[in-house]
Amino acid sequence: MLEETYTLSNGIKIPKIGFGTWLIKNNDEATKAVKQAIQVGYRHIDTAEAYGNEVGVGKGIRQSGVDRQQIFVTTKLRAEFKTYDVAVNAINESLEKLNLDYIDLMIIHSPKPWAEFTKDEHYFEGNLEAWRALEKAYEEGKVKAIGVSNFEQVDLQNLLEHAKIKPMVDQILSHIGNTPLELIEFAQDNHILVEAYSPFGHGDMFQNQAIKAIADKYQVSIAQLAVRYLLQLNLLPLPKASSIEHMEDNAKTEFVITDEDMLLLKKLDKLVYSDDNQIFPVYQK
Repeated sequence: MLEETYTLSNGIKIPKIGFGTWLIKNNDEATKAVKQAIQVGYRHIDTAEAYGNEVGVGKGIRQSGVDRQQIFVTTKLRAEFKTYDVAVNAINESLEKLNLDYIDLMIIHSPKPWAEFTKDEHYFEGNLEAWRALEKAYEEGKVKAIGVSNFEQVDLQNLLEHAKIKPMVDQILSHIGNTPLELIEFAQDNHILVEAYSPFGHGDMFQNQAIKAIADKYQVSIAQLAVRYLLQLNLLPLPKASSIEHMEDNAKTEFVITDEDMLLLKKLDKLVYSDDNQIFPVYQK
């Protein structure tokens, strides 16, 4: 499965499963994790300016022993950057920190600054300014594809109606127990690939007995069921893992969930996030 790809609207191939690096803040740890993930077979690495680990991620890619062109690298423009000039500078800084000649995919991390994430303002003009900077980087070849993250339908519509280049990706919170099917359908209808971060509900899924029962039925781990579920929705999951064993386990998805069980998983009650996780804005909605 790690060798399989989706094709973005501009023809670029993107591996179907990515390796997420959120909360790996230490650059040395990020380097080690990325090298291990690549060793296991991952060819899609996801980071962000806000993670503070772009230096370590880039180092891990360069030290992996795998040709740069074989690795798909995603980073993100900070959610707070909503002016053209600031965004242009940030894109260049990410290239410097990663120490790579180009970035495969760069996305706007959120339509709203994180401090405003649960409020009503959508920052339409600011997102168009940040998007214009991404368009420039794309046209200059600094990035091979551009997209967004955490964008709702109205935020996507803003770009679809006013931008020169349509977004190629929307990276959203999506997992069993929280699958925004209407948003996914809208994005896919507009040829936008949907990536799913926190495919395990930031760990809260592992305590859910209803999900465990279905995983047991297929004789797979909850993590494997979660990744397979997203793949069958034509989403691109971005699992995190702290060990080689978990990296390998997460990618073992050579089984098929029946249509009946897919429907059951879609209809499961909304996953309840722990108090520890609700400190993050994305788990507060």
